Amino acid sequence: MIGYIKGTLTFKSPAYVLLESGGIGYHIFISLHTFTRIQHTEQCKLLTYLHITDSAHTLYGFADEVEKYLFTQLITVSGVGPSTARLALSSLSPEELHKAIVQGNERVIQGIKGIGPKTAKRIILELKDKLVKMTDEIKIQIPSGNSLSQEALSALVTLGFNKSQAEKAIDDLLRTDKEFSGVEDLIKKALKLL
Repeated sequence: MIGYIKGTLTFKSPAYVLLESGGIGYHIFISLHTFTRIQHTEQCKLLTYLHITDSAHTLYGFADEVEKYLFTQLITVSGVGPSTARLALSSLSPEELHKAIVQGNERVIQGIKGIGPKTAKRIILELKDKLVKMTDEIKIQIPSGNSLSQEALSALVTLGFNKSQAEKAIDDLLRTDKEFSGVEDLIKKALKLL
């Protein structure tokens, strides 16, 4: 298992980064939470989780222990894979997700793309007791950037959404809602339309 990778960010997007360490460039999938924490840095250390299947070895990166813990707990639940767990951590901050699970708020968890009523109930049933002990004091930075729509579109396509549907959702949001705190906010609002 690879615990963390420390190095130079050679490419950053809201969905993945390329992190060079020791002459090797690692392709690491990230959530919006992690992106907001590292988007203005060149050198960083990402905690990692290596997901191995017959067809691929996929690295997932996290800015902090709390996010990684939530991710690893989510993927233990039947019906929740790494992509859904990453989408959950992109749709909600670790603090919001932790709170929704601990309070048994099925509606909030069902608001995450790919999680239905049965899976939401399973997540709460299986994780609530484990997360009660966990601290939920997480500070997140608000992202800023010049090309919000470009970064948001790239993230949504990387998360598996159809490009034309993602573009339409972003365009609709930009036409109707001029107030976005950053790319993370735009992506979260777009996820609700998709």
